[in-house]
Parts: sequence; C-alpha cells; structure tokens
Amino acid sequence: MAGLYSSMRPASSSSSPQSSQVFNSKILLLLTLLPLSLALFAFVLQWRGEIDDPTTRWSPKDRLEFPGMDASTSSEHITRKSSSSCAEILGQSRSVSFPYYRDWKFNYTSDLKPKICITTSTSAGLEQILPWIFYHKVIGVSSFFLFVEGKAASPGVSKVLESIPDVKLIYRTRELEEQQAKSRIWNETWLSSFFYKPCNYELFVKQSLNMEMAIVMAREADMDWILHLDTDELIHPAGTREYSLRKLLSDVPKYVDMVVFPNYESSVERDDIKDPFSEVSMFKKNYDHLPKDTYFGNYKESTRGNPNYFLTYGNGKSAARVQHHLRPNGAHRWHNYMKSPKERKLDEAAVLHYTYTKFSDLTSRRDRCGCKPTKDDVKRCFMLEFDRSAFIIASTATEEEMLSWYREHVVWTDKTLNMKLMRKGILTRIHAPMVIMQGLREAGTFTSLIASAQSTSSGAELLSTVTNNNTSSTAFEGKNDDKTKEAELTGRKVLEASDMVLSAVPPLPPPTMNDDDDI
Repeated sequence: MAGLYSSMRPASSSSSPQSSQVFNSKILLLLTLLPLSLALFAFVLQWRGEIDDPTTRWSPKDRLEFPGMDASTSSEHITRKSSSSCAEILGQSRSVSFPYYRDWKFNYTSDLKPKICITTSTSAGLEQILPWIFYHKVIGVSSFFLFVEGKAASPGVSKVLESIPDVKLIYRTRELEEQQAKSRIWNETWLSSFFYKPCNYELFVKQSLNMEMAIVMAREADMDWILHLDTDELIHPAGTREYSLRKLLSDVPKYVDMVVFPNYESSVERDDIKDPFSEVSMFKKNYDHLPKDTYFGNYKESTRGNPNYFLTYGNGKSAARVQHHLRPNGAHRWHNYMKSPKERKLDEAAVLHYTYTKFSDLTSRRDRCGCKPTKDDVKRCFMLEFDRSAFIIASTATEEEMLSWYREHVVWTDKTLNMKLMRKGILTRIHAPMVIMQGLREAGTFTSLIASAQSTSSGAELLSTVTNNNTSSTAFEGKNDDKTKEAELTGRKVLEASDMVLSAVPPLPPPTMNDDDDI
C-alpha cells in the first residue's frame, strides 16, 4: 500500500495545478464577459430610447441655472429632442448656437444675493451700451444707474434703455448740475486738485459727482455692492465655477469693504475692428497678475515703443460694499468718511478694458476736447502720456498718417512677438465675453428689445418721457435733502477730526522700468 500511495502522489500534485488553472480561466472569462454584457445591454436600451438623460430628471430648483434664466423655458430646451437635419446643424438662422439664451427675461428677484449695481457716465450709443448692460446682467449684476448725455440721452437711445428692467437713467440737465454744485465734495480737499481743468480732469470730477449720487440710489435700492465702470470695460469674474460676479462677491469675507479688479488691456490684432466686444480676444495682463521677473524682463518688448506698459491706466477698478458714509475716491476707487476701508486685490478676476480698439477712437477723443495740440497744453487736458500723444496725432496728422501711427502703436501685427509674449503669460486669450455676446445676438435679445421699445410709444410719448426724466434729478434732490444735510454734518466732523485727507486716486500708469528697484 505504501508503494501504491507513493506511486500515486506525483499524479495528484500534477492534477491540482491543472484544475486551478481551469478555475482561474473561467473566472477571468466571467469577469470579461460580465461588463461587456452590461455595456451591450445599456447600449441597446439607450438606442431604443428607454433611458433618459439624467439632467431631465433634475428639478428646476436643484439645477444650476445661469443668472436670470427662466427655469420653465430652460427645462423645455433640455428635454426637446434635437434633429439630425443638416439644415438645422449648419443653418445659423434655423437654430442658435447657444439655446440657453433663448427666452431669457433677465428679471431678477429680490432674493438673489448679493445684489450688485453698476454706475457709469456715458455718451455712447446703443451699439455699445446694450451689449455692455446685458453682458453684466448675464454674470449677475442686478441694477444699473446710467448718467447719460450726448448720444446716450437722445430720444431714440434713451427710450430703449428705459425699457430695460432695473436700468435707471439720470440725464445731465441744468437741474442736475445745480444739484451737484451743492455737493459737499466741492468743500473737501481730496478732489480739489482736479477742479476747474478741461477734458479728462473735468470728466474725472463729473464721474465722482455722479458716483456720489449713485451711492444714495444704491442704498435706497437695497444694493449690497456698487461698481463704477465705463462702457468700454467688462468685468471678467475668473476663478468662479459659474463665471458669476455674484458668486465672486458672495465669497468675499465680511470684513472686506472693497475689492480691486486689476485691469487687462485689449490688444487688437487688426485696424478695422467694428465691434470690440465680439472681435477682440487678446489682452495684456496686469502687473499684479504677473511674476515680477516676467513683467520687467519683457517690459521693452511689451511696450513696443509706447510711453508705458499699458496705453492707458493700470490701477484697475474697484467694487465697494454699500455702507453708511461711503464716498467715491475718484473713478477708480471708493472710500469711507468714517474709516479706512479694508481692501482686497483679486488674484484672478479682472476688468477688461477695451481701449483704442477702433481706429475712430483717435478722432472721437479729439473731438471731445478743445485743447491745443501742443505738448504743453495737452498736459492740462490729459493725465496719461499716451492719451496726450494720440490727441496730438489726431489733431495734426492726415488720415493716412493717423492710420500708420495707429498700426505702429496700437495694433499687434507681429504674430511671432504675440506668440512669444503669450507663452510668457503677458498676453492671454479671453473668449468668454465673445461667446456671451454671440449668444445674446443669436437669441435676438438686442433686436427684439429695440423693436419692442419702438412699437410701444409714439414720437410724442417719446418726448414726454424724456421731459419727465429730465426733471427726475430735481425730485431726487428734494427727496434726499435730509440725507444730504446729515451727510454734510458727518463730513464736517470727520474733516475736523482728521489731520490729513487722502487725495482721489486718478488713472495711474503701470510700473515702469525705473520702478523696478522700488517694488
């Protein structure tokens, strides 16, 4: 038996590995076939239309909406079946590229927080103001206080602007000027160095006076934040998941009174730009968003023979919490009569400044100023060196000479240099405004608004509306007499208690090579 047992042992040991291999092979086959079968089963069900897109089962209140989007209409577009027709895919007139813009009402409810308002002083036309307003509505701005004059105050333009919800127009009337002549600002020193000077200095004072009135309106409208922007500037709320200014400001700590948006400057690549918001995508970054070595190491190539790194200002714009005793500190900053505001500079968000984007900007700036085109006289009129040079060229050169100068100093035609500076991080591409503007146009937002405004009033009603609005500043003055007196008394107390009053912050150029050692 022992011999028989010993002779059988090798056979037993050899059969054990074989059975183990067979078992492992079956397990591997099962693990391979199971997911393939499940995938095939899911594919068949989806192909037959028995599995819905999970997004269609989300409730409107749980779904992430774009600011101002109507939940009922958006759910219709999500569930609507798409057609495979070539005409619908290729024909832009048949279907919009961004269907979520369709049927937007932009009617904001009071429970959306924080409530943000923008104030501006403008004489632009609808082609600039309408895209500017609705872009900022898309990113979460609630209200607009527009101090209008010139083209912006004309009956055709103002009627359209007045028809937009949460847009208030304040006309530059004699009554408004008389009211602003009584402002406490004239008795204070922080803006006094800009008084009684022409062109840009006059505009700077006018903007500050308008900002002072906008603060009162913002407080009455229960706004949480206020910004001052020009209509050639767009807020770029980078760093937020929803590309939302509301989200950006809601994340600001409560102890912060003011946030600063460093400005990026447009870098046009053609001399025939007609619609900057839709045609310009290249921008030069601010010093605050660049490493010091990168900024100064490429300073010469970045300026391209111009006086400074930026053509115009480089100290950004700011948003302030609407608080008691808030006041403007020039067009770029805010201040408070009772305390030094706690300020935070944003690391990613910026204000996009579309400056000198059109060749016609040279002559339009010239036509707004009556200074002599001499080096001495332009210093009285303009704060920044490039504005002075541009004014002289526009006043003395021929059309061909102006175009040649514009191409040399403004247009970025050297693609090799552009690519080099883009790799260094100095230049950057930003397409979000272009996408939003395109979506708004394809949805018919602007054309339908203009058509609606024109169809709802006759010429007589239009003139009547303008007349009524021209008297609104007087009503505003009477309504706020008590608040104005209270503010004046507070201001006097502050001035008496303070040994030094900070000057207004003017538009300042970015750091130059001479500043390298001081930074």
